[in-house]
Amino acid sequence: MKAKSLLYLLCTVSSFTLFAQGAKQRELIDNNVVIQPGAARLDLYLPLLQGKSVAIFANQTSMVGNIHLVDTLIRSGIKVVKIFGPEHGFRGDADAGEHVGDAIDKRTGVPVVSLYGDHKKPTAADVKDVDILLFDIQDIGVRFYTYISSLQYYLEAALELHKPLLLLDRPNPNGFYVDGPILDMKFKSFIGMQPIPIVYGMTMGEYARMLLGEKWLSENANAINSYNISTQPTADTAFHFMVIKCMGYTHKSKYQLPVMPSPNLKSMEAIYWYPSTCFFEGTVFSEGRGTDKPFEYIGHPLMPSTMYSFVPSPNAGAKSSKCFYQRCYGWDLSGNINSILKKLDNRIQLSYILDAYKLFPGKDSFFLKNNFINKLAGNDLLQSQIKQGMTASEISASWQPALQSFKKIRKKYLLYADFE
Repeated sequence: MKAKSLLYLLCTVSSFTLFAQGAKQRELIDNNVVIQPGAARLDLYLPLLQGKSVAIFANQTSMVGNIHLVDTLIRSGIKVVKIFGPEHGFRGDADAGEHVGDAIDKRTGVPVVSLYGDHKKPTAADVKDVDILLFDIQDIGVRFYTYISSLQYYLEAALELHKPLLLLDRPNPNGFYVDGPILDMKFKSFIGMQPIPIVYGMTMGEYARMLLGEKWLSENANAINSYNISTQPTADTAFHFMVIKCMGYTHKSKYQLPVMPSPNLKSMEAIYWYPSTCFFEGTVFSEGRGTDKPFEYIGHPLMPSTMYSFVPSPNAGAKSSKCFYQRCYGWDLSGNINSILKKLDNRIQLSYILDAYKLFPGKDSFFLKNNFINKLAGNDLLQSQIKQGMTASEISASWQPALQSFKKIRKKYLLYADFE
């Protein structure tokens, strides 16, 4: 498709009509509101795919009811010519950080191109036989969870290679608050590419709007992008980027994921704890990988033996990690979802990493020597604050001025009613 034949604008589809009976996906939240992700609203986007060669960026979370979106599209007569897969692979069974190669999907015979292997952005060769790009992945709304970085590269490729991109939005299970330090761009990496907080309170569709509107894409993509926040689609509008919105979702929703998003986020409890306990990945502590409760079990062999104990060991989701086969002492943070939400109180909980540092006998060896904690935090200040003995309240207070500025930017790009 030639660039001159496209209108490079953002289109948000918000009307609702009935969709096919077999394609319903309804997730109840605590106030009995029914939420439907964008993928379930087939009547809105299938007409846009008819007669086109489609490439889809998807993984195990890309479900329409009990059927995978790829299977749903093929059964609907859509020509799916390529699948792109993120970290953990198309089927979601690779370890964190594990190199994922290209393959052929055994179920459908469709080629799978890994965007967490030899390259992270689709190339011209990858999309030479593609008319339209589709994106449908469940995110968890945390900066160092890499799916938003993959989204950025996918969006850049769509603009640079003149391919229209259709994003099927999904609720953000951590979309009901904003917290954490803003990324200092000196610490930019694939686990943090933009100046946003750790918990940024946006869906994938909203975040893509911000990437476009703030011109946070590559130089070539920004040169092509003529994003206009006020543009409204019409029935015959050509598009370069379009979001199919969720139904029933707001930023007050406590959305329960029907499919876990990666091998070491096995429960909603872990997803809620993840923004807080992932900091332990920058330390010598086990964050529970190799147990049945990763990111809910935190500990180390040198912590007091009177504390909760567990022994991590290799499993399907964690073939290698810290402290394997050693008895670790620390915390069991698992429990009732409501009690966990109350304990977190819509903020990142710093008390555990602060207490761990205080109790750990080898202060000089607490943080990993590669300073991975700085990539997670998005700065080198948090490590310094912990070493200085600052309280959780003092550290949180240091985030507030930048958070207030970010919230003003964020508001411009929201598609759903906010939590405040």
